[in-house]
Amino acid sequence: MGKLENKVALVTSSTKGIGLASAAALAEEGALVYIAARSEKLANEVIANITKRGYKAKFVHFNAREVDTYTTMIDTVINNEGRLDILVNNYGGTNVKFDKNLVDGDTEEFFKILQDNVQSVYLPCKAAVPHMIKNGGGSIINISSIGSVVPDLSRMAYCVSKAAINSLTQNIATQYAKQNVRCNAILPGLIGTKAALENMTEEFRASFVRHVPLNRVGKPDDIAKAVVFFASDDSSFITGDLMGIAGGFGMPTPQYAEFMGK
Repeated sequence: MGKLENKVALVTSSTKGIGLASAAALAEEGALVYIAARSEKLANEVIANITKRGYKAKFVHFNAREVDTYTTMIDTVINNEGRLDILVNNYGGTNVKFDKNLVDGDTEEFFKILQDNVQSVYLPCKAAVPHMIKNGGGSIINISSIGSVVPDLSRMAYCVSKAAINSLTQNIATQYAKQNVRCNAILPGLIGTKAALENMTEEFRASFVRHVPLNRVGKPDDIAKAVVFFASDDSSFITGDLMGIAGGFGMPTPQYAEFMGK
C-alpha cells in the first residue's frame, strides 16, 4: 500500500520534465493525480502510461496564459472528487532573450515574468486552501529554484520571482498551519530535463558541474522523490521549508571549483 492511498493530487505543467516525474511518483504511491496541462493530447499520453501500470490519473485543463484556469482547475477537481489533498505548483519559466541583468534586461518583460511566476503559486493556493481546510488539511509543494537564493549574472526576473515564491510559501505555511495545511518549497539546481539539456552546451554543463559538490546534473526523479516526501506524512512536522535539491550547488566556498580542479 502506497503512502498516498485515497489522496487526490494536482500537478501543474505535468506532461514533461519535473512535473511529469512528480505526477508519476505521486501516482505510484497511490494518489489519484490530476495532470493539469494545456494539451489534452499530451496529458492523455501521460495518463495512459500511468494507468497501464495500475495507477490513477486524470486530465484537467490548465493554461498559464489563461489566468482563470488557475482557479477553474481547482474547482474542477473539487467538483469531481470532493477534495484536494496535494497541490504541486510546478509551472514557471522565463524568456532568456529578454531576462538578463538589471541594465540590459527588458523592463516590461521583467514584470511580466514576475507576474506569471508569482501568480502561478498565489492563485492556485488561494483557490485550494479553503477546500484543504474544510477537509482537515493538505500539502502544497511549490517548485522554486536554487536561483532564488543564489544571485546570478543574468535571469534577474526569474530569480526575483522565485525568491517571491519562497516568501509566499513561508507566509502560506505560517497562516494556515493551525488548520493542518502545510506548504513547502523545493529549490532545484541544474536538472537534466529534455528542455534544459537541449538549451545548454556541453561546455556549459561541464563548467556548471564543477561547482556542484555531488558532481552531476540532477534528474527529474530527484525532485519527484522530494515531492512525494512533502506530500506524505513522512514530512508531517515540516512546513515553510525551502529544500535545496541542487547537489550542494551554492553551498561551498566560491573557490570550490578552483580547489577541486577539473
